[in-house]
Amino acid sequence: MAVIINIETSTDVCSVALTFDGQVVTNREDYQGHNHATVLSGFIKDCLEEAKDKNLKIDAVAVSIGPGSYTGLRIGLSEAKGLAYALDVPLIGVSTLEVMTVAVMFSDFFDENVMFAPMIDARRMEVYTGVYDYAMTPLKAPAPLILDENSYREYLDKGPVIFFGNGSDKARELLQSHPHANFITEIHPLASNMMALSERSFLKKEFLDLAYSTPEYLKEFQATVPKSKLGL
Repeated sequence: MAVIINIETSTDVCSVALTFDGQVVTNREDYQGHNHATVLSGFIKDCLEEAKDKNLKIDAVAVSIGPGSYTGLRIGLSEAKGLAYALDVPLIGVSTLEVMTVAVMFSDFFDENVMFAPMIDARRMEVYTGVYDYAMTPLKAPAPLILDENSYREYLDKGPVIFFGNGSDKARELLQSHPHANFITEIHPLASNMMALSERSFLKKEFLDLAYSTPEYLKEFQATVPKSKLGL
């Protein structure tokens, strides 16, 4: 299996993980918020030193490409590009929503009919979200959404939906009365949960262009929604 340095900076949490052979060799996490520029380089250095100590050659660098914070994603992708270039290894982009979904799927045993709805907070009642089945197939393609009491109705009427992420508190107020709505708190996108996704992309040779790849910023998604719906 590939030796990969995984970098996640899409929210207030900054994390880096060195993964190999289906295991997290070492990882670093910071939950203080807005410290990405301060701690990220040190986290990467720790992972590089751990790889050297264990005689592991880095095969790729993976980075979360959003949706998420403009500042966090910019810092993460810049560091990832520089590292991949310096090591002469490919760069892998991983969806933040998929990272969160994997974290929930691996946290417990769920019925195969359960659907997963990760939610990244944007402004006011807007979130960026998607819906995935147990095979990680997108039932609802990732997109911005203005929440109301009818959001996710077509999925909730079919079966259980698990809501999570830093935007799910908004949905709880609107949807918790539905018998199929379930909420899990304290789910953050973390580098240690990127492993399965980054290894899959490595095997499929799905790599980013070092020169032209860009992250998916929340502000770009907000621009696609009419201002009248955002209350602007």
